[in-house]
Amino acid sequence: MLLAQARTEAVLTLRNGEQVLLTVLIPVALLVAMSLMAVIPVPEPRVASATARVLALAVISSAFTGQAIALGFDRRYGVLKRLAATALPRWLLVAGRVTAGLAVVAVQVVIIAVVALLLGWDLPPATGLLWTAALLLLGSLSFGALGVLLGGALRAEIVLALANIAWFALLLVGGVALGADTLPTWLGVIVAALPSAALAEGLHTTLVDGAAPGLAQVFVLLIWGAAAAALATRTTRLG
Repeated sequence: MLLAQARTEAVLTLRNGEQVLLTVLIPVALLVAMSLMAVIPVPEPRVASATARVLALAVISSAFTGQAIALGFDRRYGVLKRLAATALPRWLLVAGRVTAGLAVVAVQVVIIAVVALLLGWDLPPATGLLWTAALLLLGSLSFGALGVLLGGALRAEIVLALANIAWFALLLVGGVALGADTLPTWLGVIVAALPSAALAEGLHTTLVDGAAPGLAQVFVLLIWGAAAAALATRTTRLG
């Protein structure tokens, strides 16, 4: 039942044109631009650095923005109430959404990795790839909790606006497109405490250096994810 529920959720996401634009087309376009256009400041090696930051953006797009918008509109149209009234237990609904979100992230990672390889990306050592997988899982769960927190409490129209604004803000000044160390000192300190910067910098370490991410970056993701999950359990409504 879990696999069937997860497959249904994942297929619905991947069939949505807006979701495909947000989760696949924009990240791939940014990967190509950041890898090939010298006017965009990207540390060397360019393709590896761009791949790390675009993977972070892909996780934010699907686990946070896509999840929040989908949940907001599911609540508006009464989808969750109808599902809750069926024989499906609530844990299965939640587990199905989480599994579907991880499946979408896996599809994004494969597509972005193939494009990066075509652009000349050299794979890191196996250790780096294992740490990358662990960090993507942690980032997906943390941003997924943030997405549920936003989409589970507010009206769908407000969720749509806030989720898209947050996506642009995290991309431009949240440590994704530009590293926290390239920003003014006071702003860099704030940005380094955001989960977007922690995920992007952690992936840069695992993919470019082939090493384990910093403990500070892991703690930032854990704290944001735990806090969002705790708040979401109190504020999330079915309708």
